Amino acid sequence: MANEIVAPLPGIFYRRPAPDKPEYVLEGDEVKPGDVIGLIEIMKTFYEVKAEESGVVDKFLVNNEDTVEAGQQLLALK
Repeated sequence: MANEIVAPLPGIFYRRPAPDKPEYVLEGDEVKPGDVIGLIEIMKTFYEVKAEESGVVDKFLVNNEDTVEAGQQLLALK
């Protein structure tokens, strides 16, 4: 059964901490509760999006710098 990580709030989703830094996680990476998987920016303030359960990143459902809504699925875990 696949699980998803959803956006806790609306904003712009970023997969990396800065343009010149590597992505937090890639498809196929294992994550544990508390691991940062991305950032959401609202009005120049950045909020970390963290995994709430363990799993392997199956697929990102949004792209880097996409605008997301609260509750929108960001990635699927397997």
